[in-house]
Amino acid sequence: MARLADYFVVVGYDLDKRGGSEGQGHILQRFPEKDWEDNPFPQGIELFCQPNGWQLVPERERPSFFVSVLTDINSERHYCACFTFWEGLDNPQLQKAEASEVDEDEVPVLVQPAQVFAPKSLVLVSRLDHTEVFRNCLGLIYTVHVDSLSVPLETVIGNLLTCVIPVAGGSQRTITLGAGDRQVIQTPINDSLPVSGSSVAHLFRQLGIVNVLYLFCAALTEHKILFLSSSYQRLTDACRALLAIMFPLKYSFTYVPILPGKLLEVLSTPTPFIIGVNSFFRSETQELLDVIIADLDGGTVTIPECVHISLLPDPLLQQTQTALSMVLDPELEIADHAFPPSSTQPSTLKIQDKEIRAVFLWLFGQLFHGYRWCLHIIRIHPEPVIRFHKAAFLGQRALTEDDFLMKVLDGMAFAGFISERGPPYRPTDLFDDLIANQVERIRQEECSPHKVMNHIKELAEQLFKNENPYPVVAMHKVQRPAESPGHNEPKNLAIFPPLDDVTVQLFVDHAAAKLKTAPPMVKAELNGMVPSGPPLGDIVDRHGHVLANSARRLEVVRNCITYIFDNKMLEAKKLMPAVLRALKGRAARVCLTQELNQHVLQNRAVLDDQQFDYIVRMMNCTLQDCSHMDEHGIAAILLPLVTAFCRKLGAGITQFAYSCVQEHMVWTNMQFWEAMFYSDVQNHIRALYLEADGGELSTSSHGQQESGPAAGGQELLGALELASEQSRLWPTLSKEQQSERVQKEESTVFSQAIHYANRMSYLLLPLDTSKNRLLNRSGIGDVESVSNSYVTNSIAGSMAESYDTESGFEDAESSDVANSVVRFINRFVDKVCNESGVTNEHLKALHTMIPDIVQMHIETLDAVHRESKRLPPIQKPKLLRPILLAGEELVMDGMRVHLISDGREEATGALGGPALLPAEGAIFLTTYRLIFKGTPNDPLVGEQVVTRSFPIASLTKEKRISVSLSMDQFIQEGLQLRSCTFQLLKIAFDEEVASDLAEVFRKHMHKLRYPQHVQGTFAFTVGQSGKTLVEHKTKDKNQSIKTLSKNLVKSAKRTIGRQYVTRKKYSPPTWENRSSLQSELDEDEISVSEELDQGSLTLSSTIRSSDRQTMSNVVERACCRDYQRLGLGTLSNSLTRSKNEPFRISTVNRMYTVCRSYPGLLIVPQSIPDSTIQRISRCYRQNRFPVVCWRNSRTKAVLLRSAGLHAKGVVGFFKSPNAPSAGPSQADSTSLEQEKYMQAIISSMPSYCEPSGRNTLGGFTSTHMSTSDSSDKLRQPKIGALMKQVMGGKEDVPGTFSRGALGQRARVISLSQPRVSGKARNPPGGKWGSIRGSGRLSAYNPEVGNRLSSKESPQPNGGPSEALFLRQQRAYLYIIGDKTQLKGGKQDSFQQWEVVPIEVCDVRQVKNSFKKLIKACVPSSATSEPSMTFHRCLEESEWMCLLHRVLQVSVLVVELLDTGSSVMVSLEDGWDVTTQVVSLVQLLSDPYYRTFDGFRLLVEKEWLSFGHRFSHRGAQTLASQSSGFTPVFLQFLDCVHQIHLQFPMEFEFSQYYLKFLAYHYVSNRFRTFLLDSDYERIELGVLYEEKGERKNPQVCKSVWDYIDRLNKKTPIFFNYMFSPEDEEVLRPYSFISNLKVWDFYTEETLSEGPSYDWELVQRGRQERLAEEVPDKPDTTTPKSQRHIVWPCYDSRSRVVPDAITKLLQDLQSLEAELGLPPEKWKDTWDKIKANQRAEAKLENRPSFNSSLLMSSNMSHQRRSQGVYLPESGVGSSINLAMDRETSTTSTPVAGRPSTSTLYSQFQSTESENRSFEGILFKKGALLKPWKPRWFVLDKTKHQLRYYETRQDKECKGVIELAEVESVIPGTPTMGAPKNIEEKAFFDLKTTKRVYNFCAQDSPNAQLWMDSVQSCLSDA
Repeated sequence: MARLADYFVVVGYDLDKRGGSEGQGHILQRFPEKDWEDNPFPQGIELFCQPNGWQLVPERERPSFFVSVLTDINSERHYCACFTFWEGLDNPQLQKAEASEVDEDEVPVLVQPAQVFAPKSLVLVSRLDHTEVFRNCLGLIYTVHVDSLSVPLETVIGNLLTCVIPVAGGSQRTITLGAGDRQVIQTPINDSLPVSGSSVAHLFRQLGIVNVLYLFCAALTEHKILFLSSSYQRLTDACRALLAIMFPLKYSFTYVPILPGKLLEVLSTPTPFIIGVNSFFRSETQELLDVIIADLDGGTVTIPECVHISLLPDPLLQQTQTALSMVLDPELEIADHAFPPSSTQPSTLKIQDKEIRAVFLWLFGQLFHGYRWCLHIIRIHPEPVIRFHKAAFLGQRALTEDDFLMKVLDGMAFAGFISERGPPYRPTDLFDDLIANQVERIRQEECSPHKVMNHIKELAEQLFKNENPYPVVAMHKVQRPAESPGHNEPKNLAIFPPLDDVTVQLFVDHAAAKLKTAPPMVKAELNGMVPSGPPLGDIVDRHGHVLANSARRLEVVRNCITYIFDNKMLEAKKLMPAVLRALKGRAARVCLTQELNQHVLQNRAVLDDQQFDYIVRMMNCTLQDCSHMDEHGIAAILLPLVTAFCRKLGAGITQFAYSCVQEHMVWTNMQFWEAMFYSDVQNHIRALYLEADGGELSTSSHGQQESGPAAGGQELLGALELASEQSRLWPTLSKEQQSERVQKEESTVFSQAIHYANRMSYLLLPLDTSKNRLLNRSGIGDVESVSNSYVTNSIAGSMAESYDTESGFEDAESSDVANSVVRFINRFVDKVCNESGVTNEHLKALHTMIPDIVQMHIETLDAVHRESKRLPPIQKPKLLRPILLAGEELVMDGMRVHLISDGREEATGALGGPALLPAEGAIFLTTYRLIFKGTPNDPLVGEQVVTRSFPIASLTKEKRISVSLSMDQFIQEGLQLRSCTFQLLKIAFDEEVASDLAEVFRKHMHKLRYPQHVQGTFAFTVGQSGKTLVEHKTKDKNQSIKTLSKNLVKSAKRTIGRQYVTRKKYSPPTWENRSSLQSELDEDEISVSEELDQGSLTLSSTIRSSDRQTMSNVVERACCRDYQRLGLGTLSNSLTRSKNEPFRISTVNRMYTVCRSYPGLLIVPQSIPDSTIQRISRCYRQNRFPVVCWRNSRTKAVLLRSAGLHAKGVVGFFKSPNAPSAGPSQADSTSLEQEKYMQAIISSMPSYCEPSGRNTLGGFTSTHMSTSDSSDKLRQPKIGALMKQVMGGKEDVPGTFSRGALGQRARVISLSQPRVSGKARNPPGGKWGSIRGSGRLSAYNPEVGNRLSSKESPQPNGGPSEALFLRQQRAYLYIIGDKTQLKGGKQDSFQQWEVVPIEVCDVRQVKNSFKKLIKACVPSSATSEPSMTFHRCLEESEWMCLLHRVLQVSVLVVELLDTGSSVMVSLEDGWDVTTQVVSLVQLLSDPYYRTFDGFRLLVEKEWLSFGHRFSHRGAQTLASQSSGFTPVFLQFLDCVHQIHLQFPMEFEFSQYYLKFLAYHYVSNRFRTFLLDSDYERIELGVLYEEKGERKNPQVCKSVWDYIDRLNKKTPIFFNYMFSPEDEEVLRPYSFISNLKVWDFYTEETLSEGPSYDWELVQRGRQERLAEEVPDKPDTTTPKSQRHIVWPCYDSRSRVVPDAITKLLQDLQSLEAELGLPPEKWKDTWDKIKANQRAEAKLENRPSFNSSLLMSSNMSHQRRSQGVYLPESGVGSSINLAMDRETSTTSTPVAGRPSTSTLYSQFQSTESENRSFEGILFKKGALLKPWKPRWFVLDKTKHQLRYYETRQDKECKGVIELAEVESVIPGTPTMGAPKNIEEKAFFDLKTTKRVYNFCAQDSPNAQLWMDSVQSCLSDA
């Protein structure tokens, strides 16, 4: 029973104390005046009566009522019901004013009303929450007062204070206060369930479902919640509702439903709270940063940014929301029904309220089911002490990661829940019933919302019944005031009278006396055993969270353990890797512990070393995947085992397993130890009572291990049941029995505490106590609660010295370890002993014992440590040293790391073969490379060496990873390093590597990867470590270069100075990374230079004599050699020659002032003066104006390159010259000059200068080129089709990988071999591929394509048919331009050039594509997702599409050039795509570029001289780091590789050569590919390094020199299938289906690392051979010749070389054995081929083959059988067809008919392309006779060579045709051969001397002269 009201208080306005603006209230009267003993009077009531402050008001307000809640110091809640009304009083302000004389001038502030109203409150204080009853009682007292009823107020109040009602039990009481009233009070049946009325329903209506769920989760996870409303009662209701839905958890923080304004600072308290505040104070709540504000009136919940609310775990959140919406809005479900039921109103508010609460009850049922299985009961008497095993609970629900549940379980509310509901013997309520009996039902109904609703309705009924046990309530009768006292009331309403306290006190005393005499009420205690409900285990299985463990895995674990204990070590060793993999799964770990348990006898199991090692490894592996919480209890089961398994080390010294498994977080986790301790204590206490009771309960302990929690399944049930039984019996025991039991339990706990102090010292003291490894992991503090962060500074500090054991700190340190362990154990002991009620004496005893235990253990450990050191250690593999290049130096010595397998499966053994990775070894950082060298972990391949390395300059991405290996070690940090040489190093640092070392390693790596300046790269610093990097200050050997570069800079500066004047006219666009230019010369600023004064335009005037030699160096550069070979002009001043040449070499850019990224010498039309060039250059981006870079020797069409136009120039560019121009005149003149330039180029073409003036390319019938009409007709449409595809014509079907393409190829080949009539010339043989239209190129300008594919057939003479005359012919010049740039240009039909707009790939596209390509080829981790397979990733990278586009455009250009139109490639900035296209075109069109020399020249000319930005695109320095790596050059090499695959016989170099370049162009080993242009190279003095000057012969500065040198030694770069045709134009397929992934991207050789640093590989092989030799002294056993070749480990080309290489190798080794001097491989090869030729001749069969491998019939298909030699003036063709052996026209030597057969298919050495050959007599030096020699005219190499005899391979001499000035008929001189006509003599005049020759007869001499002449004019 309890009093309905404890106190009745009257509070009024305090007139005396009102100071300033705020008034105050004070208590007028209070009854009873004396405090109750059990319930003191709460303080501060007057604040809560008027939360907004006490104020006088001018008008009377209506009476108000609300209930505030006060919480006292014992956390009891007091409900204060406040009934406030207003009473009139005379205005105190006015009286004051009269008292003081007012000055006249003072204006009264406001007219004060005569009467004001003061509030007065009647307050009723109670511990019961009966809001309505309080409202009625206080209302009645007011009514009695207002209506002056006959009842004295004292009586009413006396009755109120003496009314006693039951607290709970579901009774119904009628009460009356003696004023003719009657009320019925119903008490709830069970007072543990909250009473909510309809407040929960109201809360949901005000805020909505989601908002309330947010508040609910926030309250449970201990956030601060603030309610705002303008109604006090609503605030109280909302707070009450929030608490009601939290049931069964109770809120234990600050709870103030109505907070008075004066106490607002409470809101900044740091603890969580639920507080209500009137909206009046809204502004004050704005600056609260961490408070969640719920506005009840506005229906919003505001969550600050810094607050993160953890929500319910996922399926539950969804289900709860669904259930709530079904309760609150039942119509939602049937809203779409065609025939909705007549009415589905939601239930009444009271019912709805209970339904909502039922939803939350059901939610808690799901969250907490099975919690009783995780309780540890650690004391039963005198009071049950219960602890909750959180880790096990979370582990079994697989929710260890769930934020919400973790926070709830750690919270105060849950702690209260456990202490309240944990005891097994107590009254039960609805929640206990739900947990015990309805979990099964909840689980089955989870998926069907309707069943869930039925369940919820049932729960709601029970809740409703609890609050309203009696359905029909007797009638209330309460008076109300006659008419509500409103504003119309008489002023003189009586003041509430002071009451007579004596009368009231009498009532109170009387009632108290009566209570004393009444018999005590006996309330039956309904205690009973609390049922536990179903265990957790099976639930998890249903969710499928248990990791899949096939029986097979468990079998493997069992077998392995059996092998170990049967001492079958080899078997065990084989199974080990599989076991370690299996132990990732939980079931396998449990299985392991069970198996090990069976091998322990009497707590001990002695093993030998190897067994011990294996068992420890398995334990480590098991523990390593356990989290620090040990949620599956694995560490708990292992704990007894690690103290059981041991090995004998020596006399009386035993090492236990625990000394080897200490490196796991779980041992440092206080909560783990507590849980373990409690679990053990529980078992012992249970055993205690089982023995006492004679074991009748022991049956329940069988089969414990079925479920997961640490305590084991039924055992727990036993413990709780036992405890419940004991609690029931407790009152019946005698005092002695009671105290005996208490003592027994206490000593059980005490003994366990000692046991645990020992156990903890075992696992926390490291074996080597001088190194404190365990408690220094500062991470622990974060994982645990704050109190557990036991890492002290002293320990952290001692880490630093522990690396250096010699430092004399050992003793100090070991004591430090001891101290920290003692502290840790002490804290543990304090905590558990206080919780489990150990007596103080015992606790003190423990504290004295612990240091001794630890000290003793340290001593035993020292002995063990000493002995274990003597054991031969399990060898960590010794660190292997890498072989370094000459000049390469180690930056950081080897750090022990593990190389972990990435996504490539070959090395892991997934594709068969051994698992080479993971491997253990060391990582070395050198000035050039990153090298890993080590041995595989897999014992089957342990003796192999694994090497993975890449140049540091190719590092593209580095990221930190954390790795855990299933080894003994525990590895934290690692790095993943990706390189653009398609290599990936995933390394994990070994424990012996300090983390700061790893950091130093990263820093060094970055420094080397991105040096400040190019001179910091390896190519510059190689071999000069001692000196500073910038070395060129020491001594100027190459003085001339210095001067040149100074001049360059000077003139550039001068230009810059002048440039400002003209800035207004034109300002250039900035280029990509202007900010990152290193030099002060800004590219654009130079290029805008106005014309230099005419005087400075000649070479000699600017360059002083000291620099002349530099200029001659420029001339020798690649470009010039090539220009001379192509006959594109010479620098010789003989005017005779230059007049009739259409092109000249211009020196306008020799100072790099016109365009800084172009070479110094450029080919421009003869007619264009240098001044024009300077003006034109400004129209082009980066000033890269069009220059000629190649000329077709047959059609004389030229290939030009330039950058795209600036936007300004474009429109003018396409205007017809005579159209009136609107633009300013300067732009006009520029565009005119541009046109002039184009016209000059067109005029240079012979076809344009024809006398007939026919502008057609249809049939070039000029003297230069008589092509057969038929063939041309057939060929013409081809280009149109090509063009359409490149531009995206409408009728092309993109992506057809059809046979059609191949069919087409066959057809075209037949076209280029028409049956040729005797006289007609046959067009040059071509090899055709087809082009797939990339679907993305929109149809931009289709008529260009249609025009090209001109459908009409040309007339026999090649003229077009009249009807189509207008513009049906080909243009003379095609400009390949960027589609985006060419918008808006109209074309004039009479112009002679035409623009082909194409889409080019952006540099960004290439960069992104490359990133994806790398990820596809070298994935970082294995994945089984179908979307991530290799081919899918490859396709997504679009790399092949990009190759396709570049090849497609190149083939188009080749085709146009071949038909006689010139082409200008004018794309982007002219240094990326343009370079790719131009180089590929030359490679396809000109066989010279497919030789070693030619390819080198091509790269030097087009890529290096023409300024491809290697440093920028390769991100080689710090400045270009941000721009990222863009492999434009690699893309080009890939295209060459694709062509090489399609035409293997056309290239002198092999695929390896391309890979070599691809590797070294990013490696920075050579200087060749550094810097962005010739200008920069000159500035650094890199361009002309004199050969003789090299200080260190090992260090090659140029990649080409290196290749040359290597090529002499080994045929690795040589292509044995090389058998070229003269004038062969290649036309590769570019369909994606024809392209192959380059194996450069995917192959790797783990045995020796990349093979591109040849010396390293060779030295490595020699070392390996040297190691193998001594191993075989006994020659008796035959050695197997077989060798297993493993994928990705061995180099296949070396282990299984091709036949020729093999033969050459055998030859070499035979020579070595015989002691002969070794012959060069090239000589050997040439000899063999000569012999083969001779044999072919003897058999007289047509065999062309230069290769020993090719079948001869292939030739017929691939070759066109004619060669065409254009000449000046006279057409002469040497027909070398197979069927013409008899014809002697082509046989320079009449008497030898065999030669034409012999050379019909160009049997030639690869180094020679013989255009014409035969015997000539040559006049020797002075007084030497004439000798017959075999002469060979080699047009490709542009030289005339002579040999002793025809068979001879050694070239006797070479005449360079570039030096030849003329060929003239000669006269016989002294000693000339006799009987030869005079006309057979001719002379060859070179710049150095004159050669006299004599042929067999005069026609022959004529032939020779013509041939030489034609070569000269071609050049």
